[in-house]
Amino acid sequence: MAQRNRAVSRSGLTLTHPNAAGIDIGSAAHFVAVPPDRDEQPVREFSSFTADLNRLADWLEACGIDIVAMESTGVYWIALYELLDARGIAVLLVNARHVKNVSGRKSDVLDCQWLQQLMSYGLLRGAFRPADGVCVLRSLSRQREMLLRGQARHVQHMQKALTQMNIQLTNVISDVAGDTGQKILRAIVAGERDGHVLAAMKNARIQASNDQIANSLHGNWRREHLFALQQALALFDFYGTQLSQCDAELEAQLQSLHQHDGEPAKGKKRGRARNAPQFDLRKRLFQMCGVDLTRIDGIDVTTALVVLSEVGADLSRFASDKHFASWLGLCPGTKITGGKTISGKTRRCVNRAAQALRLAAAGLRSSQSALGAYFRRMCSRMDKPKAVTAAAHKLARLIYAMLTKGQQYTDQGQEYYEERYRQRVLHHLSRRAQQSV
Repeated sequence: MAQRNRAVSRSGLTLTHPNAAGIDIGSAAHFVAVPPDRDEQPVREFSSFTADLNRLADWLEACGIDIVAMESTGVYWIALYELLDARGIAVLLVNARHVKNVSGRKSDVLDCQWLQQLMSYGLLRGAFRPADGVCVLRSLSRQREMLLRGQARHVQHMQKALTQMNIQLTNVISDVAGDTGQKILRAIVAGERDGHVLAAMKNARIQASNDQIANSLHGNWRREHLFALQQALALFDFYGTQLSQCDAELEAQLQSLHQHDGEPAKGKKRGRARNAPQFDLRKRLFQMCGVDLTRIDGIDVTTALVVLSEVGADLSRFASDKHFASWLGLCPGTKITGGKTISGKTRRCVNRAAQALRLAAAGLRSSQSALGAYFRRMCSRMDKPKAVTAAAHKLARLIYAMLTKGQQYTDQGQEYYEERYRQRVLHHLSRRAQQSV
């Protein structure tokens, strides 16, 4: 076994992982390749049933395998990944794009053998996967997002039923899912048709008068549309119940990730984030990571939840903030050939944390902070999507600094940023003037 662990040089390449295996994942079967000297049949096929996955793990242990590279799309890899990880075998989930362009290797058997060879020479890198507790938090956060999307669809169904009855409530009340809208809709389903009685249910914050609301509630009250409205309300309530249960699970998981005592310091007074959980999410996130990400302008508790559930509080896997921004897909591209930059376009990737940061960056357009001034300056230099990406890049680097150094963010204000920018411009103009002399 000692000879197996010794690095061997072949054809100028160093055999860094002599005990590596390659697995090509499929929905019904997995193809596994080990080094040719470990078994008379170094490539085997295993079914995706749990009993067969256990046989696969037993065979890898019998062959002395300590690291595995697997290629997969979808979610077929998760069960095997968790099983091998529990057995103490290091698992790297490899991006299929990195090896798909190799010609002549397009069968499952050849794919797993090619993965095994590349892994043996250390030519593959695994995808980022946070700790198991963060993976649980991520699943709950994504489940909650899916429930919110489902609930929003039934709000649209309510609006459609109202429009078909020519009930123009949405023209005088901006949100039928709010307090006033829900009271009126439930009264309609219960049988109330008097517009003035319904208008009296409005909240004091509604700007429309009672007469305007009453006029908007004159319609044809067709039975089939009332039935559709009743069904939409019932489904809306069902999703609300599911959200409450999901929030309870989310809070319990955040409590299990409690690492820091204390509470976040009072920051800027902000309204409650829309669709935020009912419990004190800001406090739970602070106890998880030790810093308050909501002190950064543009980032509310729901954005902080998405980022922390996707990457966790431990960013040691990323060597620097540049690596972190690259993983998010927010940094400029480096497509250079012949000493000439061909393209600096940002790499396209699907990343939920990056999407949340882009939404947060777009909300900086009216912020009277240093980040708001930076975003507006970017908008004056480039088109809006690029400016949003640039501001999201800055938010990502601030988050990385806070999570790795444990420092709190303090906004210096718009005036401070503008003065610093003016000084930089004057400095560069002075240097250019001196060089031209």
